[in-house]
Amino acid sequence: MNAGAPSALATARRYCLDRPFPAGQPPSSSRRTAISATVDRSRRGDDVPAEPGVLALDAHDELAEFLAGVLVAARWVRALHAAGVIGEQQLADLALRLTAVGGVVGVVLGGSRARGTHTATSDVDLGIYYRLPLDVAGLGIVARDVAGPGAAVTDPGAWGPWVDGGAWLHVEDTAVDWIYRDLDRVRTCWREAQAGRFAFHAQVGHPLGWPDFAYAGEIALGRVLADPSGALGELHEATGRVPPALRETVRTRTLWEASFTVDIARKALPRRDTAYVAGCLFRAIGLCCHALHARAGRWLINEKGAVAAAGLLDGAPPAFADRAHGILGELGTTGERLARAVDLAADLVAETARSG
Repeated sequence: MNAGAPSALATARRYCLDRPFPAGQPPSSSRRTAISATVDRSRRGDDVPAEPGVLALDAHDELAEFLAGVLVAARWVRALHAAGVIGEQQLADLALRLTAVGGVVGVVLGGSRARGTHTATSDVDLGIYYRLPLDVAGLGIVARDVAGPGAAVTDPGAWGPWVDGGAWLHVEDTAVDWIYRDLDRVRTCWREAQAGRFAFHAQVGHPLGWPDFAYAGEIALGRVLADPSGALGELHEATGRVPPALRETVRTRTLWEASFTVDIARKALPRRDTAYVAGCLFRAIGLCCHALHARAGRWLINEKGAVAAAGLLDGAPPAFADRAHGILGELGTTGERLARAVDLAADLVAETARSG
């Protein structure tokens, strides 16, 4: 048996009676028939009860291991089919169709799909890189063709100055987000990042603010699906390494602001202003996440999951993620609890600054 057999056998036993037969004894023809029937039910998509009581297999029976593999694989394929997960070829075909629309330069896959960490329920994020004028009507035709007559796309800028615009679609029951990216603006932000210049900008959906270097990080971390001109491939290669000047600037500025933000949070303690303290400490912790990523030479492009990701980096303060979440999760409304949270945040910022 292979190294993965124990877990496979455990799965097989869920579909078996707890009456093992002697090791090495071949199953009877009636039990082989029961096995075949169970597998056929799974293939057809019929429900297979957690404890159907139709099989009895010994832990050393190779057939049990085989059955476990078949059942697990069949259920996995069924789950993916039920969820309507879009395959690689479908993504490639869609990307090519999008590049045929006027103004579209190329398409980049982002998010968990690009990282290979997606599940059956994960969204598909497609960055649509364009140069004005963008044929929004043409994009609408493609959207309705792949997602149905109710699909709609936005004009550039409809979602805010930095997220831009796009579409929220459902293709075969999978959420597919089209996100516009103005290639000329992306290039400008990349040049600024190379020079060590950046800023956080107000943007709906980004409570910490949108760091303009995120444009470079997106294409660095994404996977180019369609790129007729080669422009996106070149940019992907160029942005693979966070510029040293940007690393230094991000680390210096975010740590200074994080410390200052904790200090001004103290001014709200006499008023027991939980909302103000919460906002300050959220920002201070988010800034520490950026500082730690900059130190490690890693792109951080979104607040979602930033604390957990920062806690996994080399050089992060011990238990960074648990401590950060604990600070925000235990704020309370009393002066004593708020003061303790501010003190803990000050310690976390100071340790982040000492991390290197």
